[in-house]
Amino acid sequence: MSERTPEHRYTAELAGQIEARWQDRWESEDTFASANPAGPWAAPDDPRLKKGHTIVMDMFPYPSGAGMHVGHPLGYLATDVYSRFLRTTGQNVLYTMGFDAFGLPAEHYAVQTGQHPRVTTEAAMATYRRQMRMIGLSHEQRRGFATIDPDYYRWTQWIFTQIFESWYDESAPARRGSGTGRARPIRDLVTQFEGGERSTPDGRAWAELTARERSDILDQHRLAYVSAAPVNWCPGLGTVLSNEEVTVDGKSERGDFPVFKRNLSQWKMRITAYADRLVDDLDRLDWPEKVRLMQRNWIGRSFGSDVTFGSIPTVDGGTTGLEIFTTRPDTIFGATFMVVAPEHPVLAQIVPPAWPEGTHPAWTGGAADPRTAVSTYQREASSKSDLERERHDAKHKTGVFTGAWATNPVTGTALPVFVADYVLMGYGTGAIMAVPGQDQRDWDFAKAYELPIIRTVQPTPEHPQDEAFTGEGPAINSVTDGLSLDGMGVAEAKEATIAWLEEQGVGTRQVTYRLRDWLFSRQRYWGEPFPIVWDADGIAHSVPDAMLPVKLPEVPDYSPRTFDPQDAQSSPEAPLARAGEWVEVDLDLGEGLGVQRYRRETNTMPNWAGSCWYHLRYLDPANTEAPVDPAVESYWIGPRPAPVASAPPGATDPGGVDLYVGGVEHAVLHLLYARFWHKVLFDLGYVSSEEPFRRLINQGMIEAYVYRDQRGFPVPAAEIEEHPSTDGGASTYTWKGEPVTQEYGKMGKSLKNVVTPDEMCEQYGADTFRVYEMSMGPLEQYRPWETRAVVGSQRFLQRLWRNVIDEETGEVAVVDDAMAEATDKALHKTIEGVRADFAALRTNTAIAKMIELNNHLTKLDVVPRAAVEPLVQMVAPVAPHLAEELWSRLGHADSLAYEPFPVADPAKLVEDTVTAIVQVKGKVRDRLEVPADIDAASLEALALASPKVVAIIDGAPVRKVIVRAPGLVNVVV
Repeated sequence: MSERTPEHRYTAELAGQIEARWQDRWESEDTFASANPAGPWAAPDDPRLKKGHTIVMDMFPYPSGAGMHVGHPLGYLATDVYSRFLRTTGQNVLYTMGFDAFGLPAEHYAVQTGQHPRVTTEAAMATYRRQMRMIGLSHEQRRGFATIDPDYYRWTQWIFTQIFESWYDESAPARRGSGTGRARPIRDLVTQFEGGERSTPDGRAWAELTARERSDILDQHRLAYVSAAPVNWCPGLGTVLSNEEVTVDGKSERGDFPVFKRNLSQWKMRITAYADRLVDDLDRLDWPEKVRLMQRNWIGRSFGSDVTFGSIPTVDGGTTGLEIFTTRPDTIFGATFMVVAPEHPVLAQIVPPAWPEGTHPAWTGGAADPRTAVSTYQREASSKSDLERERHDAKHKTGVFTGAWATNPVTGTALPVFVADYVLMGYGTGAIMAVPGQDQRDWDFAKAYELPIIRTVQPTPEHPQDEAFTGEGPAINSVTDGLSLDGMGVAEAKEATIAWLEEQGVGTRQVTYRLRDWLFSRQRYWGEPFPIVWDADGIAHSVPDAMLPVKLPEVPDYSPRTFDPQDAQSSPEAPLARAGEWVEVDLDLGEGLGVQRYRRETNTMPNWAGSCWYHLRYLDPANTEAPVDPAVESYWIGPRPAPVASAPPGATDPGGVDLYVGGVEHAVLHLLYARFWHKVLFDLGYVSSEEPFRRLINQGMIEAYVYRDQRGFPVPAAEIEEHPSTDGGASTYTWKGEPVTQEYGKMGKSLKNVVTPDEMCEQYGADTFRVYEMSMGPLEQYRPWETRAVVGSQRFLQRLWRNVIDEETGEVAVVDDAMAEATDKALHKTIEGVRADFAALRTNTAIAKMIELNNHLTKLDVVPRAAVEPLVQMVAPVAPHLAEELWSRLGHADSLAYEPFPVADPAKLVEDTVTAIVQVKGKVRDRLEVPADIDAASLEALALASPKVVAIIDGAPVRKVIVRAPGLVNVVV
């Protein structure tokens, strides 16, 4: 016979009823609404405004049609627990969620089906909202939005116009603190030109220039501008791709089409103007060090020297120089050849029609002449991504001799100039002096092409003779007239070399950056339209604020024009270009010209645009006059009185979101772009904070078992049969009768191992799902998913339920008797530990402490109300529906969402006894329970009287007893 289930047991079915009821109540009462000091939602009399405030954010999700799997809510649950806890401490908590809804997935679906991307996206958002409500996330619903909402992207476009109408003045005093450099309105630059304070490039007066000439000059300064530059052109997709959308094999991430480097005119943002601030301000943020390092490496600030290698004959009979940047000018004595990037413009000047006499056959690439060799190599290099070109692979170092020679300005030696794809045009000057003795890539190239190798730094004795030496050591082989570096350390040698180069006029001290200006346009439909129109002279004008938002038109075809995947010479044609009535418009821009005919910009912004500033709109989403009211921004994310703990001495707090949680995959681009936009808005006076995100935590990833068939293809994990071993060994697995292998991997559709929150809530209830996911380990760690282990979390909640509710009658079973001393101490110890754990986002250890206390209560004959009510309050952030239900049944009419968190009595945290360790001959021989305030003499006497210690000593003389009361006694015999 099966065991009868009591009528009032906490089951998945009962949990579902409780959860739906409380979710409805929270929504109807707007339980989680926070208070603003100003703006459309001003509530200046709300007492929470005087009790401290915290804004907690998750990274914007992009809603996929399939909805969430159990890995997606990991960070969301952690921030929800934290937000719920903070509310019980009196904090005014802003916690909400929106959607990053422009992007490729919906557009590709539209191309395939003809369904408008908005329809697909809104359906996906509805699924996400349902799931987030189902698992009890305490988002403030009224603050949520999507980037596709016109009321939102109106302000995205407005911010773009502010950036477009701005320039970076390196000499202007910083808005806050010492130093110089900030964004200023472009009209200030025009005033400088008009007044003669700043000269035009050719010296003519500003009034003498044509409108187009003025525009061209201003574009050289604007923070948003159009420029022809090398981009990743994918003919098969018909669009330009960002670097992150190109695989290491030079193919498009989506579709696997060839990608070529092309010089095309594209919108860019002058993020490079902020490179130093973006690097330096990282020290003022409470971010994981690995993320800060990734941003520093991406920006790539390097200190060194520009050096000109001269006397290169040109095809027109003259000579030119080749400028390089090096962080190690001290190694210039070891330069044995030069390398330029395939895109370098100098190649058009220096490649001769024939090979110089005596050219090494290995240098020619098998070509009959240098021009054929170089042009062929350029075509081959154009099909490789930057990642592929940078990848260190000694076996595949390629390049060809250009036929030109450059002169080393220090040694006077003639050096062959090669073109090779491991040098990128986007870093430094696009040319390098190759020093194989001190650089492994140069070493590999030198070996492949039989070029000389000269060491200029003495290797350590154990260093392999067949490798470049990149460490520290004294300079060697570095002497010429007027400059001797031999014996110097690297730092001293660098300074001496730079001084000599500057004195000779062939080099200058320089700082360079790996960071390039941000490519900011896409040939796609589903993105924010640019608020830009072009006049008949090809001059760009920003659309006046009153004409925003510029909305997307309806188009018959959502796909950009595609080309033969190998047609590298094709050019982009965006879908918006086909909307003729939308593109060609008659407007009065308010510039005194009346109504004129203009052409709209037909590219759209990248999907990064909407996520650059959404943290600001969360603060004031109903504001129709500004992106955010200044007083609201200052209240929520303005600078704090004290900097973060890790900030350097003398640093000030930059402000920003109190806690930002998201995946490390966004460690560079999203965070870098958001920081750039925020700093521009700060410079222009629109915000008081200098940084968008003050504190960052990267949550780990939930992994799940992946099962692969004999071909190595994933098969559905839900259809796997396990076959336990009969001899205690490992289980084996089959799918449809065929053996499969088992491994851990990322959860996802492609690996066919998805488990959804819907399944978990149906089988166990949302609170059980929340407790399990939060108890799996520290937030930052990766953790394996095991559905069978969820039952442990369910048992915890069932025991808690039984400690309050009689399963047979459904009545409250607690008593109003006083707690026993042991229970009282256990309660206060738990309160102290759980409070500290919640505050530090250690939810997994908080759950462990609550389970321990709950188990203690389970063993009692009757459960005191005074013990269980604080436990219910502590459980509430993790299992909010169950906690609300128990709180209500215990006789409380109000929600416990704001009920003050229990406070531990310090007097009840004092331990009456402690465990003293007794060691003899360095090994633990006994453990004694002793009074916490025992004195050293008494502890020594107890230790020496211990039967175990007496047996070990066995009459041997005691030489010394070391006592550390009350916890340790060490007996030396």
